[in-house]
Amino acid sequence: MLLQLTEYLSQFHSGFGVFQYLTLRAILGALTALTISLIVGPSMIRRLSRFQIGQTVRDDGPQTHIAKAGTPTMGGSLILVAIATSTIFWSDLSNRFVWVVLIVTLLFGAIGWVDDYKKLVRGHPEGLRARYKYFWQSVIGLTCALFLFYTASSPAETQLIVPVFKNVAIELGWFFVVLAYFVIVGSSNAVNLTDGLDGLAILPTVMVAGALAIFAYVTGNFSFASYLGFPYIGGVGEVVVFCGAIVGAGLGFLWFNTYPAQIFMGDIGALALGAALGVVAVVTRQELVLLIMGGVFVMETVSVILQVASFKLTGKRIFRMAPLHHHFELKGWPESRVIVRFWVITMILVMVGLATLKIR
Repeated sequence: MLLQLTEYLSQFHSGFGVFQYLTLRAILGALTALTISLIVGPSMIRRLSRFQIGQTVRDDGPQTHIAKAGTPTMGGSLILVAIATSTIFWSDLSNRFVWVVLIVTLLFGAIGWVDDYKKLVRGHPEGLRARYKYFWQSVIGLTCALFLFYTASSPAETQLIVPVFKNVAIELGWFFVVLAYFVIVGSSNAVNLTDGLDGLAILPTVMVAGALAIFAYVTGNFSFASYLGFPYIGGVGEVVVFCGAIVGAGLGFLWFNTYPAQIFMGDIGALALGAALGVVAVVTRQELVLLIMGGVFVMETVSVILQVASFKLTGKRIFRMAPLHHHFELKGWPESRVIVRFWVITMILVMVGLATLKIR
């Protein structure tokens, strides 16, 4: 929106032309989302507290979590408002990739909102039933995958790019739809499983989104893509603004969500942010790099799968409790130690992912 305005104003003063630069708009997008989060956050916390929309705590979980009961939840709505507003302000609204990533994020947020509303307002402990949740996730994920497949304007948009190997690009054909579906839905649920401690999910999300912004910029810039041996995808660079908005909104939310948390994001935030990372990875063709950089999300998901499979097959549990962060808590690690160490692991994995930009 503001991009179109500054483009018009540049006819009268050349200084407005600076807003055409993608890097500047990404920075402004991050700062706009950060500002919205910091300004709106306190009033949202007060409002959620007033309506007693607070966290419920499992009886069989770590005893240190009992004190968290009643902490305002559904703070993910703050993140989504900040992301959507910032993206609409600073991105090129004629770009199809911008609308794909934004709409998918908001729709997954809507699923999370229904789940949170049923649990926290209506008092249904189960929330939105799993089969309905996965059904709507699948509908949105498949619709997005089919849209990207049918609107692809170059072969690069549906190829699987293998990290490290410069000239390896696997033609996927219809399997692109399957891969995109699993990446989007899987990433959404992986972030949701990770969101169990104060700030545990949001900072890794910020770091991965920031790294994906770099991949989007390289992939959407013909000169950089050619130099680094990446397939060029026209228009995907505009997703940098969206990633910048995630970074800004996430950091603003972390201001209130850091230990001890004043607010939790709930499913409305976790499902949406996970889907956002997944769809950005799909449009930039970096699904395998997302698997590396989001290693913490992967570990948390695998721990749940192994725990359930082991208990059903042998009647025994591998971990003291799943997801993995609860296992370490029950081993005696303070919550802050678990959080920071998972952050450190994510930082290392993000650097490994970024190294694939040059090691090709």
